[in-house]
Amino acid sequence: MSTIKNKKIAIVGGGPGGLTLARLLQQRGIDVKVYERDEHKDARPKGATLDLHDESGLAALREAGLIEAFEANYRPGADKIRIMNKHATILLDEHLNADHETHRPEIDRGPLQTILLDSLLPGTVVWDSQFLTLIPQNDGWKLEFKNGHSAIADVVIAADGANSKIRPYITPIKPTYSGVTCIEGLVYHSATASPGIHQLLKDGKIFAFGDEKSLIVSAKGDGSLAFYTGCKKDEFWGKESGIDFSDKAQIVSWFKEEYAGWDDQWLELFENASSALILRPQYCVPLDQTWDAQPNLTILGDAAHLMPPYAGEGVNMAMLDALELSRCLLSEDFPDTRSAIAAYEQQMRVRTAEVAVITLQSTAALHAPGAIDYLLDVMGGH
Repeated sequence: MSTIKNKKIAIVGGGPGGLTLARLLQQRGIDVKVYERDEHKDARPKGATLDLHDESGLAALREAGLIEAFEANYRPGADKIRIMNKHATILLDEHLNADHETHRPEIDRGPLQTILLDSLLPGTVVWDSQFLTLIPQNDGWKLEFKNGHSAIADVVIAADGANSKIRPYITPIKPTYSGVTCIEGLVYHSATASPGIHQLLKDGKIFAFGDEKSLIVSAKGDGSLAFYTGCKKDEFWGKESGIDFSDKAQIVSWFKEEYAGWDDQWLELFENASSALILRPQYCVPLDQTWDAQPNLTILGDAAHLMPPYAGEGVNMAMLDALELSRCLLSEDFPDTRSAIAAYEQQMRVRTAEVAVITLQSTAALHAPGAIDYLLDVMGGH
C-alpha cells in the first residue's frame, strides 16, 4: 500500500509542476487539492512559450495520459530559432531547414494550463488562495490563506515558485544572485503593433546577442510576442536605478542607452510593449543545497531549485519533479511517507544540481563577448 493512501494532499501553487502532480496523484485515487493565489486561470498574462523535453516534461504528460491533448495543442515550428547579432543580421536560420525535426516541441503556457486543469476533477483547484502560514496540526498541517480561509492536510507540497513562501519551512538556504538581470515585456497583436519584429520572428524565436547583452523574443499562438533583455548588473540595480519600469518612455530611453549601437528595429519591442515591463533579477540555488526530509512536507519546481532560464529547463524540471515525486509517494516500496519524500528529494537535488551547472555556464557564456560563437556551436551540436 502506498504511504499516502487515505491521506489528504495539499499542493500550494497551480503552475505546471503543481497541476501535473495533482493529475498524477488523482489518477490513482488520491485526495488532492491545489491552492492557487490567482483569482482565476486568466488572472495574469502568460509569459513565453515552453519547450517540453522528451525525457522530462513530455515524460510526465505521457504518464498523466495527456500526450494526445498536448499533440493537439502544441505549435509546430514554434521551436525554430533565428540567431542574430545586434545589427539584426541573421547568422543562423532554422526556418531554412525544411527537414527541421521537433525534439523540443513548443506549447503556449495557456493551452498547457488548460490541458492540465481540464484533466482534474471539478473543484480540485481552489482559486484565490494566497498562502500565509503553515501550522503543525497532529501529524499534518493547517494552511492559512490571505482570504481568511484555512485547510487541513496530511501532506503539503510546495509548488509555489521562485518566491516560495513554504521553502523556509523546509530549508533556510536561499538562492543567490546569478549576475544577470532580465527585463520582460509583452507585445499584443504583434503583426500590427511591431510588424518588423513580427516578420523576423516567423512564429518562432529570435536570440540576439552583442556587447555581452542578450535579447530573446518568442512568438505566441495568440498573436502576441514575449521578449526578455539580459544584462550583467548588480543585484539591486533595478531598485537603485530609479527607473519606473511601468513607464514606457523611461524604458525606451534606458534601452537606447544600455543597448547603444543596436539596430533601431529592436526599439519596436519597447515602444509597443502592451503592459508594464517586469524586472527579473536572475537567481540560482546553491549547487550543494541539502536538508533533512520531513514526513509531511516537500517541495518541487522553482521553489526547490530556482535557476536562470538560459538552458530552457525550468518547466521541464518542475514536471519531472512531479513525475518522480508521484512515483515515490505512490510506491509500495517505502515504509513511510518520510522515506518516500527523502528518496524523491535526494534524486531531485542531484539531478537539478547537474542542470544548474549547465544553466550557469550557459548564462555566463551568453553574456560574454563570444556569445554568438558559443550558441552557434551549441546549435550545431543540437
